[in-house]
Amino acid sequence: MHCAGTGPATLVFIHGFGCDYTMWRFLVPHFEQRFRVVLYDLTGCGGSDLAAYDFDKYATLHGHVSDLLEVVERYAKGDVVLVGHSVGSTIAMLAAVAQPERFAGQVMVSPSPCFMNDGDYVGGFNPEDIDGLLALMNRHLGEFTAKVAPLIMGAPGQPALQAELASRFDRNHPDIMRHLGRVVFTADHRQDVARCRIPTLILQCTDDMIAPIEVGQYLNAHLPDSTLQIIPNVGHCPHMSVPGPSGDVLNDFLLSLTVRGVLPAAA
Repeated sequence: MHCAGTGPATLVFIHGFGCDYTMWRFLVPHFEQRFRVVLYDLTGCGGSDLAAYDFDKYATLHGHVSDLLEVVERYAKGDVVLVGHSVGSTIAMLAAVAQPERFAGQVMVSPSPCFMNDGDYVGGFNPEDIDGLLALMNRHLGEFTAKVAPLIMGAPGQPALQAELASRFDRNHPDIMRHLGRVVFTADHRQDVARCRIPTLILQCTDDMIAPIEVGQYLNAHLPDSTLQIIPNVGHCPHMSVPGPSGDVLNDFLLSLTVRGVLPAAA
């Protein structure tokens, strides 16, 4: 858990699969002067209490939604904007569906309500691809990390970032990593998208092997109050590989919420 910054509103950051809150470190400093900033590790990831990982509670993303709502209740002040990456953005969306009155807006970084292709829906993976990934995780987690982490990070020319993501994966408890992976990659929350009515920024990359542009277009078409911004980047983690453009898009969205009167003006 990390809380910093001052301001009349709070930004709560929710990381993605197998990561931890330090993955936001390039983005957060730009906002600590104007907002209260709250970062935390999903239960089972990073520095969280592994003994608190209940395999039944976290058999769906709703267990993590419950945790997020508790974090907001305890640590957020004033109006709240959720900033989620990948599955973290789905967790944020579900929290906004559960308590829409609590949130002024949300930012979905490289989001996907469903990673699996289904009819006209392009999620990025065929069912057999998901089955293969999960089988590889069960058979040899180290091989899964070596194969998948570079694809998730992308960022050609930035091998240190690829190595960092692989290191984060390796630090997680194997059983929790496998369980969380199955929950994340088989989740389907498309039916919840239209129920989320808070202002939403969808931030996607031009070349993302995990969440293709079609996912952002789907969300933009089905979220009642949304804006889609696509930035030039190879990979699934623009907050790390291109934090400057990512921060600019986030800042513009926050300013738009102020102009709309959804967020108070910073002092």
